[in-house]
Amino acid sequence: MNVLLDSNELTKTLRRLAHEVIENYVDLNNLVIVGIVTRGEFLAKRLHDIILQIEKVDIPFGYLDVTLYRDDLDHRKSLKQSKPSTVPNIDNKNVLIVDDVLYEGRTVRAALDAIKDFGRPTSVKLLVLVDRGHRRLPISADFTGKNISTTPKQSIRVCLSEVDNKDSIEIQ
Repeated sequence: MNVLLDSNELTKTLRRLAHEVIENYVDLNNLVIVGIVTRGEFLAKRLHDIILQIEKVDIPFGYLDVTLYRDDLDHRKSLKQSKPSTVPNIDNKNVLIVDDVLYEGRTVRAALDAIKDFGRPTSVKLLVLVDRGHRRLPISADFTGKNISTTPKQSIRVCLSEVDNKDSIEIQ
């Protein structure tokens, strides 16, 4: 594994993304942040905390487990145990979906399918820490931390202290 971003650089990237979100949304009181399980939920919490620190606005946030909404369940080698999603009221709200890595687009498509079970938002945008390309679906991020060119055989690993006991972005 080669480290592309260390803990300090990852924190700076999240702060920049938080500023982009603040600039993009006129009314932060109408925003809901929803992280995709697993690492997206922790990124969403960190983003929430940074925005709270900067703007003093406590944006509702939650997490979304998209396991059962995936279109490749029968092709996956292992099916992780899904956990109940915790999504605040999203009716007539602007929803910001947060994930760690955007690759083929399947996870985001599953998140879009899942989000409609929780209400009807005014808008839905996507924030990803890393966009590595190789899309198979017409999905793109509205906010991107880093664009990292990869080959299909390479993988990007986002390590977060809440899960991995360290913060970094690595390529294999």
